[in-house]
Amino acid sequence: MTYQPFHIIGEDRPARWVVTCDHAANTVPDFVGGGSLGIHDEDMERHIAYDVGAAGVATRLGALLDAPVLLSNFSRLVIDPNRGEDDPTLLMRLYDGTIIPANRHADAREREKRLARCYRPYHEAQDRLLSRRGDSILLSIHSYTKQLRGRPPRPWHIGILHAADQRLARPLIYRLREEHDLCVGENEPYGGHLPGDSVDRHAIASGRHNVLIELRNDLIEDEKGQAAWAGRLAPILREVLETTGF
Repeated sequence: MTYQPFHIIGEDRPARWVVTCDHAANTVPDFVGGGSLGIHDEDMERHIAYDVGAAGVATRLGALLDAPVLLSNFSRLVIDPNRGEDDPTLLMRLYDGTIIPANRHADAREREKRLARCYRPYHEAQDRLLSRRGDSILLSIHSYTKQLRGRPPRPWHIGILHAADQRLARPLIYRLREEHDLCVGENEPYGGHLPGDSVDRHAIASGRHNVLIELRNDLIEDEKGQAAWAGRLAPILREVLETTGF
């Protein structure tokens, strides 16, 4: 079976939203290390390899919003689609205490292979989905670990990331903070956007409306949590879009 670096669900759905999950899978294609990065299976199930639970939330949000969903099908440790091609962390050699053997000596030829077979096809698919209508909105779904090794716990249930473009992010933060059981982070657990990352590339550079949501992965590690968060976020996202009038 031919390797496919991404999956699209509901490509013909009509909503303005395009839901993406850059770190949807922990897949290692056969052409990378024979299908192994040389790390333990337990590490491949951690946040270092993919965004735990994010694909399930993205898929459910797409169904509720009647929007197409784009899911990556390669581990962020194979190559990180949420980094620019010139970013030094595109191929991580060390992540949260784990050395990535298959990346330690990856040369320019290996990097180009992964770009050509994983990274670029994923971004081409994202371009295609977003260009299907002129008023598309990029809704990027991510998750983060509750605590990095040797670091303090992260208290936020959800974080909204933005840089200069706050048109949808700011109203969404205000609305989420009306939910009194939530600890909502603004540019937490990390800040803004990096030059060349997915939102910068597909939205900020062209002035397209966008939202990036980070969910703490212990809250969405099972299907119940994923369904609950998608069900909670979908009406809030529709409300914010309607009230802003964009």
